[in-house]
Amino acid sequence: MLATEKSFVTRALSRLGSENAFQILQRAREIEASGRRVVHMEIGEPDFDTPENIKRAAVDSLLGHDTHYTPSQGTHELREVVADYASRFRKMPKPYTAANVTISPGAKPIIWNILSAILDPGDEFVYFDPAYPAYASASSYLQANTIRIPLHEERDWRMDLEELAARVSDKTKAVMINSPHNPTGGVLLRSDLERIAELANKHNFLVIADEIYSRNFYFDSEYISIAALPGMQERTIIVDGFSKAYAMTGWRLGYAIMPEDLCKAVTLFNNNTFSCVTSFVQKAGIEALLGPDVAVREMNDIFRQRRDKLVGGLNALPGVRCTLPEGAFYAFPNVSQITTDDKKLASFILEEAGVACGGGSSFGPAGKGYLRFSYAASLADIDYALHQLGEYLPKFKG
Repeated sequence: MLATEKSFVTRALSRLGSENAFQILQRAREIEASGRRVVHMEIGEPDFDTPENIKRAAVDSLLGHDTHYTPSQGTHELREVVADYASRFRKMPKPYTAANVTISPGAKPIIWNILSAILDPGDEFVYFDPAYPAYASASSYLQANTIRIPLHEERDWRMDLEELAARVSDKTKAVMINSPHNPTGGVLLRSDLERIAELANKHNFLVIADEIYSRNFYFDSEYISIAALPGMQERTIIVDGFSKAYAMTGWRLGYAIMPEDLCKAVTLFNNNTFSCVTSFVQKAGIEALLGPDVAVREMNDIFRQRRDKLVGGLNALPGVRCTLPEGAFYAFPNVSQITTDDKKLASFILEEAGVACGGGSSFGPAGKGYLRFSYAASLADIDYALHQLGEYLPKFKG
């Protein structure tokens, strides 16, 4: 008689989501391997090379035998550089110090460790929908009471402030904001941030500000961080990193900035998960922040050109409308006139048209009926993608 079958996988696994863009990337690579052309607009990865001065700093560090463990919080040198950069860039009223900074292998692990450090089961956690999938995945795994507040296309992908005020309370532990926003490219205005800050001070909750796209910002005005508003530095956790601004996605280097007591708690999770970040990668981060900034500005100028071409082309397609993104490098077109099954449409576009993109519902219920295109692709690839969309969208049977 066979023994009763049992599962060796934890039931908690059912509370985890996945980042669909990587699954789409895998299928796109398989199609490419068969000899077909695929335009990659599915993954949030700049297609530029990492600037030479940053690569050289890492190579010099590696050849200098900088290959050993570092502190779980990150090297003191990098944390000082991050603190100084963040204080200047965000025009903080009180400068950050190295004690406020913890380093991680990318932004995603530090988001997980932040939420692990602050959320007990049942704690109220608020974020905006659609959203980067890691927020929902982590908070669900931790058994928080998760509240999604929809963003609105007609408000250029910002929330209804009155709805936000009605949904937060003294029970709220933390609110996650992301500006510029993935997947929509929306940017919160100063008035939005001021209202969130007012509510945070009223109800005594933390704000976790995912500012990974803070350098991918297309307004003529300066970037505004909620942490710089009155009363917010001591109740804001900033998440940032090097992947998007410096084309360093594969380097896996991110950081968070927060009050010192919270920083110690998050660093304890660093210690128990990834131990530390690669030493010579941290040297590259120092060079990125201290070295010439011209490459970042040049990349943003190119992103703006790509944005304008892609959005203009999408809006010329029958049944498609798309707001103009104000930050990040994503377009989030409304395709609800074509179908409400956005994932099926995204699959069709990949398989038939050779254009890899994501279904909006992969980012939350409010993303249903939308697609996400990353315009981290050349102008020639964008032209080809728009041609393919024009040819194949009319053939879709939803």
